[in-house]
Order: sequence, then structure tokens, then C-alpha cells
Amino acid sequence: MLAVLTDRRFSSPDFLFERKLDGERALAFRTAAGTRLMSRNRKDISRFYPEIVDAMSRQPCKDFIADGEIVAFEGSRTSFELLQSRMHYLDPDPARRTPVFFYLFDLPYLAGFDLRAMPLKNRKKLLRAAIRFEDPLRYTVHRVGDGEAYFAKACDRGWEGLIAKRADSTYTGNRSPQWLKFKCSRRQELVIGGFTAPQGSRTGFGALLVGYYERGKLRYAGKVGTGFDSRMLMAMYAEMKKLARGTSPFVDAPRERHVTWIEPRMVGEFSFWEWTAQGRLRQSSFIGLRTDKPASKVAREVPA
Repeated sequence: MLAVLTDRRFSSPDFLFERKLDGERALAFRTAAGTRLMSRNRKDISRFYPEIVDAMSRQPCKDFIADGEIVAFEGSRTSFELLQSRMHYLDPDPARRTPVFFYLFDLPYLAGFDLRAMPLKNRKKLLRAAIRFEDPLRYTVHRVGDGEAYFAKACDRGWEGLIAKRADSTYTGNRSPQWLKFKCSRRQELVIGGFTAPQGSRTGFGALLVGYYERGKLRYAGKVGTGFDSRMLMAMYAEMKKLARGTSPFVDAPRERHVTWIEPRMVGEFSFWEWTAQGRLRQSSFIGLRTDKPASKVAREVPA
């Protein structure tokens, strides 16, 4: 179940307000045969987070499906950039692994019972009772009612924002207005459709040309040239070269010189100040690659 972006901030006793975590969404499937972690695009990511799999496998209950977010911390803030060192990378040495935590916030299934039609507030009570919360497993706490004050505190603390969920919402397998995103800063997943040549002493590439899908067509959203370190520049350049093509994948291709077009398969997350009237990003910066969402599903997020 996914949340809908909104620009409206409100308080209501009918809503639970949770911290919006900046990590990798995952469902944990626990059966008598073991534990499996599944990403948002239905890929098995169990081998990348062995400590989470072990913690789930040690639970007294051996029959449940739990929903949550895998995160890494930089100080008191969750850091998607830091989590990149764990996403889809295997490190045989546990001492070198970036520590991760699994914040659980929902329980769609428990001990033979489908809980999706049950109100969220009841599912969360069962989640807290059914799971033994010890690191790296953590319960996602919430507040009831006072969304505006909690949102102000979230932004002051440098959080990404809040998720507002109707206390009586059922669990649906899609994006639903029963769950709403309050974001402190603007962020958007976008598809990479090309890159420019580097200038001066820069290595790899200069800037990414990015876009989003609208009615099945990839629309150009702008150029992003900041937010990369030298390691990321070279690693992304190596991957993008393999996807090179002769024509632009954008239906409204920009007029850019020294561009290498690529197959639109890579997805990145970007921060930005605002959208222009022409549908372009203003003051944008790269945050990280997203491998948990197919490029064809990336659309421009418009507040409800």
C-alpha cells in the first residue's frame, strides 16, 4: 500500500501520523520454511539484509506478513545515500556492513488470518503484540490527531516528512488517498534518459537528463548536474554506457549538445526546489539510484 502526496497539512483525530522514513520499502514474509524480504517492485532482497532475515526468523510467531521500511542512519536522520552501500550489494564481512534497521508499521497477515480488511489501528496493535522488537527490528510509533505540530517538529529535526494514515483504513495493494505524504522538501523519482559530456576536470559525465512517464510517453523534466561524488560519477557512467542508444527516449527531446542518449531503464531520486510552468525541475540535485521501482511506473507526483 502506497501513500498519495498532498500539500495540505491538517490535524484530525481520525488519522495516525508516522515519521516518513527515507529507505527501502519491504514486505517480510515469515513461514515455517523461513523468511523472505520483498521489495516494492517484487524482487527478493533477502540476501542483502541477512541480519533482518535472522531477526525475523527468530520470532516466536512463524506465520505472518509484515510491512515496513529498511533504513540506515547518519546521526539521527535516515539516509538513503548511506543505504545505497547495502542495496543490492553483498559484503561477506559483517564488520564492514552499514548498519540497517527495519521499521515495521503494518501487519497484513497473521497466523492464517488475512488482516487487510481490519482497521489500521487494530492491525498496528496486533503488530506490536505479535513481533518481538529488538534491533534491527523497530516499531514505527505514531501520534494521533496533532498532525500540524508534529509536521513542524519533523521538519525542524531534518526528517523527510510524515505519513498521515486514516486510523480505520483497510490495507489495499495500491496507492491510496487513505494514506497521505507530508513532505518537508520536494523529492521525486525520475527516469534517466541520457547524460552530457563532462567539462573541465570532472570525470564520468556532466549532467543527467531525466523525465517521467505520462500516458505511456517519457516526458523531459530537466537536467541534473549536482549531488554526485567521484565514485558515483564513474559507477553510473559505466552502467549508462551499456544502455547507449542513437535516439532520444523523450517524446519532447531537449536541444542539448554532446548528449549520449540511453535506454530509459535507470531510476534516480532527486531533490528540487519547485516545478517550473514548463514542467522542468528547478534547483535539482541527485540523491541516489532507486532499484526498487521499474522505470515504466515513474510518473510526476502531483499533490492531491
